[in-house]
Amino acid sequence: MMHLQGRVAAITGAASGIGRAVAIEFAVEGMTLALADCDATGLAETGELVAGAGATASQHVVDVADEAAVNAFALDVLRANGGVDVVVNNAGVSIFGSVLELTSAEIAWLMGVNFWGVVHGTKAFLPALLARPEACLVNISSVFGLWGPPGQAAYAASKFAVRGFSESLRGELAETNVRVVTVHPGGIKTAIARNARVAAAADAATAAARTATFEREFLRMKPHALAARIVNAVKHGRERVVAGEDARRIDALLRLFPVRAPHWLNRRARR
Repeated sequence: MMHLQGRVAAITGAASGIGRAVAIEFAVEGMTLALADCDATGLAETGELVAGAGATASQHVVDVADEAAVNAFALDVLRANGGVDVVVNNAGVSIFGSVLELTSAEIAWLMGVNFWGVVHGTKAFLPALLARPEACLVNISSVFGLWGPPGQAAYAASKFAVRGFSESLRGELAETNVRVVTVHPGGIKTAIARNARVAAAADAATAAARTATFEREFLRMKPHALAARIVNAVKHGRERVVAGEDARRIDALLRLFPVRAPHWLNRRARR
């Protein structure tokens, strides 16, 4: 079991949603935190909540798609704390649009945050994690890293990429002190859908209607419930977290019926 009291954690996407909830859970565990996000206002709000939980936290305005910015973030964390024990690569974005509607530039923007942000965070912090007697890297994928639904090609591609990257990395680090945790949440009550970009070629009214339906019918699990699962995985050495009744059901269907299940799920998604 990994004891978290007095340890150092770095979290990206910490200004809201899952990142904020994880920060609060780590604060309760007595960790020192380094919080990163491109939203300075939300980051300050998270900082106040973490301070209220009795933790010390630094705030860093960072665009995770910018490798140099992530490297600078890592250097700041290591200089201030002498090391890092847990890194959570959580920052993520979404975009509404079909493959036909999305431009390559729009897909590249999403991949820059959702996938390259994970790569940049991993490479920036991994040497420091390896220097610790015990350390953990947490990469946030999605249920859409298990199944790619219609209308989510770019997002699913990024989350499948996080999954593959993390699974390969886990094999590379198998004989080291660093554990890799991959998280596949289902629908979490965050603002990611509401804040999603709309492809320039997509219809804005259709996007708004579908987003409202998606939020109402799919985003049900509260961020703090997922954060508790993540912290539990870090403490107890679990490598894979599938969180939420919807994600667990989809995961089970795909395991039992790997060919048929995607067709069933796609039909339901289109409805």
